[in-house]
This record gives sequence, C-alpha cells and structure tokens, in this order.
Amino acid sequence: MIIVTGSIEAKPEHLDEILRLSLEHVVRSRQEPRCVSHDVHIDAENPNRLVFFERWADMDVLQAHFAVPESNAFVQQVTQLAAGAPELAIYSAEKVQ
Repeated sequence: MIIVTGSIEAKPEHLDEILRLSLEHVVRSRQEPRCVSHDVHIDAENPNRLVFFERWADMDVLQAHFAVPESNAFVQQVTQLAAGAPELAIYSAEKVQ
C-alpha cells in the first residue's frame, strides 16, 4: 500500500476557496480505481492549513492518479491561492496486524 501525506496553508482570504477545491478533489479522487481512502482535514493548531491523507493500492495506481488532468489542475489552482508551496510525502507501507 502507498500512503500519501500532504498539506497546504491557505492565505486567510482564500481558505474557503481552497477548502471547496480540496473537497471536490477528495470526492473525485475516491472514485478512482483502487483508491483505498482520500481525505482532507483542517489542522487543529493552524486553521489555515489543510492536511491530506491518502491510501492507494500501489504505486502504479498513485501514478495514474497524478496523471489525471483534474489532479494537476487542482494542484495548480490551490498553489496560486496558498501562502506557500504545498508539501507532499509518499510512503510504502504494509499492515502489520
């Protein structure tokens, strides 16, 4: 399984728009084949920071997700509204129990 964590800090005046775009992206991404989960959360310590947590069946599936034009458009849109560059980390994991 592949786990993706990411975050983006919105400029306060763009938080509602970034949240709207993020929720659309999450709902759409969940429909992609072999997406195990795809979620966005508001950081309890910084309400302008959105945190993403995703689980994908394997790396090929994740690469296919990155290749979806809507995924690329989402990144471009939110980056323009953000206070800084988005953060992204990708991990390979296996369940131990």
